[in-house]
Amino acid sequence: MDGGSRARRLTTRLAAQGAASRRGVVARRIRFRDGGEGGNGDAFGTRSPLGWLNAAGTRIGTTLDLERTAQELAEFAVPRLADGAAVDLLESVLRGGEGERGRGADTPVTRAMAVHAIDRLTELEPSPVGELVQQTQRNETLLTVQCLRGRKPVLVSRMRDEDYARVAPTPSAAAKMRQKGVHSYMAVPLVARGVLLGSADFVRAGSSPPFTPTDVALAEQLASKAAVSIDNARLYGREREHVVSLQRSLLPRATPNTPGLHVRVDYAPAFDAHGVGGDWYDVVSLPSGRTALVVGDVMGHGLPAAATMGRLRTVARTLMTLDIAPERVLARLDLATRDLEDDQVATCLCAVYDPADAGYTLASAGHPPPLLVDVDGTPAYVDVPVGAPLGTGVIPYDPLRLEGPAGSRLVLYTDGLVKNRVDDVDVQLRRLRETTAGLSGRRLDEGGLLAAVPGGAGRFDEAVLLIASGCKPSADVQLRVWDLPAGGTAASTARRLVREQLGLWGLAELADVTELVVSELVGNALRYGQGPGELRMLRNERLMVEVSDTGPDLPQIQHADVSDEGGRGLQLVNMLCRRWGSCRTPRGKVVWAEQNIPE
Repeated sequence: MDGGSRARRLTTRLAAQGAASRRGVVARRIRFRDGGEGGNGDAFGTRSPLGWLNAAGTRIGTTLDLERTAQELAEFAVPRLADGAAVDLLESVLRGGEGERGRGADTPVTRAMAVHAIDRLTELEPSPVGELVQQTQRNETLLTVQCLRGRKPVLVSRMRDEDYARVAPTPSAAAKMRQKGVHSYMAVPLVARGVLLGSADFVRAGSSPPFTPTDVALAEQLASKAAVSIDNARLYGREREHVVSLQRSLLPRATPNTPGLHVRVDYAPAFDAHGVGGDWYDVVSLPSGRTALVVGDVMGHGLPAAATMGRLRTVARTLMTLDIAPERVLARLDLATRDLEDDQVATCLCAVYDPADAGYTLASAGHPPPLLVDVDGTPAYVDVPVGAPLGTGVIPYDPLRLEGPAGSRLVLYTDGLVKNRVDDVDVQLRRLRETTAGLSGRRLDEGGLLAAVPGGAGRFDEAVLLIASGCKPSADVQLRVWDLPAGGTAASTARRLVREQLGLWGLAELADVTELVVSELVGNALRYGQGPGELRMLRNERLMVEVSDTGPDLPQIQHADVSDEGGRGLQLVNMLCRRWGSCRTPRGKVVWAEQNIPE
């Protein structure tokens, strides 16, 4: 045979093989389309199995949510592959764990996550969505348990009477499956990156053809694609939980007792893990009944922003505890922010409330304006001088004095409350003003403040809402302020006022110690501070006395020798009192001392 004949025969053979191959593809496509009753076949349209699997990549895993991804898997499989589908996930996966790597003798604990079926099978009784699959002796014989243990698919092409008990979770569910004509079952494991995440069950009923090994192979490929999406959602959820946990651990766990001020705070993390990390707030109890309110927002997201937020909150709290003025706190925070290696920027708003005159001192570093609701309920944004954000190096900051009488409300918030993907900031600010004005005292006490303000459903950033309501101090909180004379009678006047007031408060047993402390504070003001100014005495959880003067130097405890005649006054104050301290003010300084009140 010459070369030309051999070439013609080879060409004819290849053409015949190609035609046979094409006939096989067409046959498989027709068999794939003719799935049976309920649109089980026509739902594929003219797609091949490969095209259908490619479509699964765009239909499953549209969100990074475990429940939604499981539901998308069940809905995609019905009616395209099966008449009914159920998806179970391991409880460890739902709790942020990794899943199961090895094949153990113990059955993993699972939870029903998704169920979907054609109309005529909606009355079946699978495990209720959201409930744990109880590990009973009966469940140990279920085919889905065998699928989980062996990590291999399970197929029952033609179900017999005894098979229903091995498929359904309860006897009533088995009876319902038999009644509805369910005749074929298969289960496939959900495995991604070598880790078992759960299982998916499929059934066919009525005139639908039974499952075949080809259907099992197709279901395995579908489960493999879905498992990757489920694992991505698991990793995303775990990252978000870590960031949220860090964020919450860096925020205050409780608000202190604030005389003349009722503070309510609500914080909500963003749904997106990359939107969490920068917002913080703080409520600090200061000497003489004053209260510091701080709200800030680091311009960043994730773990770096959360770490920066924790540092800035610690610095701000330390500065506020020293009773430093708000504008000076922001200046120090700006320096601290510039010292951070992350080169991040933050906004911050500081407010200090003084119950003596029911007023606030505010300072802002690029933060959204606070909202003041008057006693009559009229809301208005406060025109606080806005300084540059922290970390930019543009200082100083200017303070603003604001009256906040009983019945008024000061609202502090972060920009996550007035930003969404739909409306402008001005629209959200107007809604916030209108909504806050309508919040009654009872509504505020019920909690969930962020649920009552606009933008809750469309919020993509975390948010803080702090509402400080001016109120009359309770009977246990009493504050007295006196002006002391500038002459040599200041110490005797202070001792007399203290003794008389303690007698009225029923704290006469503290008079001797308090008189000694006040004498020392007034003596230091006369010697180093150009004379005393005001004497304050606050009775709250503890008893606190405070003396102000115009001197610039802060007092310090001296190490007096045995032969020294002075220098022991502050040592006595330090021994007799719970704590004492001093801070500078715009007009000088304040020195205070605090004692415990006997039960």
